[in-house]
Amino acid sequence: MDRFRLSVRPLIFVCAFGSLLSITAAGQNTTLKISTEDELKSDLSLGPCKSSERLAAVKSLFQRMGATDADIKIDEVKGLKNVVLTKKGTGDEIVVIGAHYDKVDVGCGILDNWSGVVILAHLYRTLSSSPTRKTYIFAAFDEEETGLRGSFAMAKAIPKEDRAKYCSMVNLDSFGLGYPLILENASSPSMTKFAKELGNQLNVKVQTLSLPRTADADSSSFKNKDIPAITMSALNGTWPQYMHTARDKADIVNPASVRVGYQFSLQYVAKIDEGTCTMFRDK
Repeated sequence: MDRFRLSVRPLIFVCAFGSLLSITAAGQNTTLKISTEDELKSDLSLGPCKSSERLAAVKSLFQRMGATDADIKIDEVKGLKNVVLTKKGTGDEIVVIGAHYDKVDVGCGILDNWSGVVILAHLYRTLSSSPTRKTYIFAAFDEEETGLRGSFAMAKAIPKEDRAKYCSMVNLDSFGLGYPLILENASSPSMTKFAKELGNQLNVKVQTLSLPRTADADSSSFKNKDIPAITMSALNGTWPQYMHTARDKADIVNPASVRVGYQFSLQYVAKIDEGTCTMFRDK
């Protein structure tokens, strides 16, 4: 494969995170834990090829990010097991950040979607290192590949009267082949527009892709419950050569692409945190 290369300029923009995320209490000295490319690369290499080992690997990954056993909750519904962690904010508004950890039978599922789980866990570490306005639910979903079952179970369990305080859902699925990409037909138009605007501000190329009718992503489970949602990815035109094939292994995933995905997601969430809970419902 023609290896994906990134210029250094997009790797600078996360340095502004502290000013974008206006969440630090007055007089409080808080150092955000920003993940390096080497850290992400190391965790990408630990993605297990056996489905039976994925759940334990997800738990171990979050533990390396600072989570305790008490922080990690396993929501089990009809045999599926979602891994859920909650980071409390100063208010009761909620943002869900998710990524599915299951894989198809062939390949190692590093592109789809251990890469998303790695970004999810590193976002957990970064956001846990500072106070936030909103409460964040970090969810590693089970059985996405069999019909979005894990995310559907979580979204269905949210009482209708509580949906208004769920400001948005950010789904992370398949990084490592390119710059940030929005799966358009699985995302709310207002959140897609917001991602494009942020890309322009940060001088980061953000494109959109419409999925085939037979494909979908976990954001749709929340979007279908009237919770604004988006699926972020990082693919280029070669993705059909790897997705759901035996070639989906660690050597085809570029850590630089994954880091830009992590950085862009971090900035996107920072903007959500400082905004209103209705910011994606008013457009």
